[in-house]
Amino acid sequence: MSLTLNTDIAIIGGGIAGLWLNAQLRQRGFNTLLIEHNTLGGGQSVKSQGIIHGGAKYALHGALTGSSEAIADMPKRWRQALAGAGEVDLTGVRVLSDAHYLWSPGSIAGNLTSFFASKAMRGRVDQVKGQDLPPALQHKDFKGRVYRLAELVLDVPNLIERLAKLADDSLLHAQKITPRYQDGQLLGVQADAYSINAQRVVCCAGRGNQDLLKAFDLTQPEQQLRPLHMVVAKGPALLPLYAHCLGGGSKPRVTVTTHPTADGQWAWYLGGNLAEADGVARSETEQIKAAQAEMAQLLPWVEHRNTQWATLRVDRAEPVQSGLARPDNAFVTEQGKLLIGWPTKLALAPDFTDRVLKLLARDHIQPSATQNYPDLPRPRIASPVWETLFNDPS
Repeated sequence: MSLTLNTDIAIIGGGIAGLWLNAQLRQRGFNTLLIEHNTLGGGQSVKSQGIIHGGAKYALHGALTGSSEAIADMPKRWRQALAGAGEVDLTGVRVLSDAHYLWSPGSIAGNLTSFFASKAMRGRVDQVKGQDLPPALQHKDFKGRVYRLAELVLDVPNLIERLAKLADDSLLHAQKITPRYQDGQLLGVQADAYSINAQRVVCCAGRGNQDLLKAFDLTQPEQQLRPLHMVVAKGPALLPLYAHCLGGGSKPRVTVTTHPTADGQWAWYLGGNLAEADGVARSETEQIKAAQAEMAQLLPWVEHRNTQWATLRVDRAEPVQSGLARPDNAFVTEQGKLLIGWPTKLALAPDFTDRVLKLLARDHIQPSATQNYPDLPRPRIASPVWETLFNDPS
C-alpha cells in the first residue's frame, strides 16, 4: 500500500551536497525529504580527503585560474559554519587541521618563492619553519620549504553525522526511486512505498545521477567520471600530515591527509598525482608499491614496519567537460520541476546550494505549511574508508 507524503523539496542523494542543501532549506522554513538508496555519504563524500580548498592547489603552474577564483571564498564560509555563524550550523564538527600545507622538496623551492610573493597569492599563504611545521616534517633531515594555506581539513564522517542530525525526520531510505507524472507534469517521486509530491525535485546523487536521469527518461545533462586510485596507509608510527607535496608540474605530486582510526592509530590517505593518470592504470599491488616508494623517498625517517596498506578506487562524478577537465564551479541545471546537479568538490557544497536557492527564488517557490512525517525508514551513515578497508573479519 502506497503512503502519500507532501513536501516542498524532494532531494535525491545523501552526500554532503544533498545534506547541506537539506539543512539550509529546512533552516529557511521549507519542508524537505532527502531520499538516499544506500548510506549517507557513502558515495564520493566519505571517500573525500576532507580538504576545504581555497584555490592555491589550482594555481601551481604560476597563475590563478577559474577554479582557484571560484573556490577562494569557500574556507571562510565553512569556518563561519563551524563557528555556528554560517548558513548551516556545523558547531562541534571535528577539524582535523586548521590549515593545509604546500610542501616543496628543495629542488623546486626556489620557483615557489617568487610565485608566493606575487600579488595574486598575497595573504593566502605563509611560509612556516621549525616547530610550526607539520609533525611529520619536524625532522632534522627534512629539506625544502613549507607554506601554510588558509584552508582547513575536516573529519568527513563526523561532518556527515552532524548534517544527518540537522536533517532530523526528513531522511528517507528507499531502494527504488522513480518519477511520478500526471498529465505530463512532474508531481514528485515514488520512493519504494511512498508517493511523494513536491514543488521541486533535486537530483544530487553523484554518479547515481546517471541512473536517475534514465529513470526520468532524460539524456541531458551528460555525466563524466574522473577515476582516482587512492591509497590508505595505517600504522602506529605515522605522524599527522596535511599537505600537497609539489612536483614539477601543475598538480601535486602527492596529497596527504591524516585521519584518526577507531583503534587509536593514524591513517594516511594519499591522493594527488599518485592517484591519477598512471595510478589509475596500476593494479592494487602496483599502486601500493608506488605509494610506498614515494613516501619512502619523501619521508625516509618514517618507520613503516607495521604499516598496513590498501587502495581505494573512486569515481569523481561531474557534468561532462571537454577532455575530462575538472569543472570550475558547482553545477545545477533544470528540466521543468526537476533540478540536476553536481557539487564537483566537497568544498563547493555551499556553492551548489546557492545555485539551487537562486532557481527556487526565481520561480517564487515558498515554504508551505509544516507537515510532520511518520516514522520513516532512515538511511545509515557510511563508515570511514580506513575502517572498512582494514576491518578484520575475524
